[in-house]
Amino acid sequence: MRNYTKHYINGEWVESSGSETMDVINPATEEVAGRISLGTQEDLDRAVKAARDAFPHFSTTSKEYRIELLEKIAEEYKKRKDDLIEAITEELGSPVGITENVHYKMGLGHFETAAEQLKAFEFTERRGGTLIKKEPIGVSGLITPWNFPTNQTSTKIASAFAAGSPVVLKPAELTPFAAVILAEIFEEAGVPKGVFNLVNGTGETVGNGISSHPDIDFVSFTGSGAVGQKVSENAAKTIKKVALELGGKSPMVVLEDADVKKAAKAAVTNVVLNSGQVCTAATRTIIPKKLHDDFIAAVQEVLPGYPVGDPNGPNMLGPLVAEKQWDRVQGYIEKGVEEGATLVAGGTGKPDGLEKGYYVKPTVFTDVKNDMTIAREEIFGPVMSVLTYEELDEAVAIANDTVYGLAGYVVGEDEETLQDVASRLQAGRITVNNAKMDFTAPFGGYKQSGVGREWGDYGIEEYLEVKAVLGMPS
Repeated sequence: MRNYTKHYINGEWVESSGSETMDVINPATEEVAGRISLGTQEDLDRAVKAARDAFPHFSTTSKEYRIELLEKIAEEYKKRKDDLIEAITEELGSPVGITENVHYKMGLGHFETAAEQLKAFEFTERRGGTLIKKEPIGVSGLITPWNFPTNQTSTKIASAFAAGSPVVLKPAELTPFAAVILAEIFEEAGVPKGVFNLVNGTGETVGNGISSHPDIDFVSFTGSGAVGQKVSENAAKTIKKVALELGGKSPMVVLEDADVKKAAKAAVTNVVLNSGQVCTAATRTIIPKKLHDDFIAAVQEVLPGYPVGDPNGPNMLGPLVAEKQWDRVQGYIEKGVEEGATLVAGGTGKPDGLEKGYYVKPTVFTDVKNDMTIAREEIFGPVMSVLTYEELDEAVAIANDTVYGLAGYVVGEDEETLQDVASRLQAGRITVNNAKMDFTAPFGGYKQSGVGREWGDYGIEEYLEVKAVLGMPS
């Protein structure tokens, strides 16, 4: 069992000032996998002070120094590959193959990309007699979610380090193991004392403490809309900058000329990744009415290729992260049936033979209307809602009829139509025909999906303030 009852503050592993701890549950076995300390306000204050003390020096380090630091982190990260895969599989229940090819690689990708982007990044610009400077914002508080223990954490940290901003991290208490390993990686890579600080704990104490702390200059939060609103309210009291990456109810628009079997595979793959616990998941599949029957048949053919089971086996779906999340998803499936949607795959209860662990059945509804609960609210489980359209304008209207705008997807053949639909979808990231991941592309949402952008040079910008110096001689 992992005993992670110390926080990482000012370059040292230190005991918490409080005595309260929390068990971390392995969602595949429902057994205790480890224990963390629940940090106190005093622990947070110590971490913030360490970051504040580190800021004057770290903020003035050269770009070349920070590039080298990020490259060292990437090298140390590679050395801990097996440890990271084991930890994430254990704490999240992510199947080993997904853990390696998604979670591990995404974390590494952000450190490598930040180092590369920093090489061409300009911190000063001349406009006539004015010098425009981009300077580190100060101490950054990072609050990360449980569904991607390395991805969101790494993109925030890599961008902050590239900008010259020290950080205080609060990872999700459900999946804290990977963050501890990251702290060990930073220590080995030679990250200066106080530049990275880790305080485990609850959102109520440490999360609220970060967003309201007078000595934190910037807060980057990824999580639910309700908590994002609370973060904004807390931050407003000290007028601090906030970046929010919140929920989504992303549409996948299938065009009339799409290959139905390819479209079905794309839709299923997207909605079951990470057991559906993905903020960008394409949970609303919008298809031409005339393709409906063929599409549903193709989906039912594809689904058996995504088995649910032991994360340490060759399965594509593991359990959901916790019993509370399992109950939430079950409630949405029940709601879909109650509101008149037609269940064509999956349903309530656990898959056969998986009575232990928070496993769910990949579920597909058709005859879904866009005003149904399952089409409006973020479920965060492998549940697909299939909607139909007659005309393309109707498809775009359905896709945009949501308070969210994090991601969107278009599947089809005609390039002009693909471009047209992509340009009309109101979301921060549009993927056409399963395009490959681009770590340099900005990531963030429209509407209630968030404020600000992460990844690549856009992510670095978030950790900078802009200063104009007038009257500077050339």
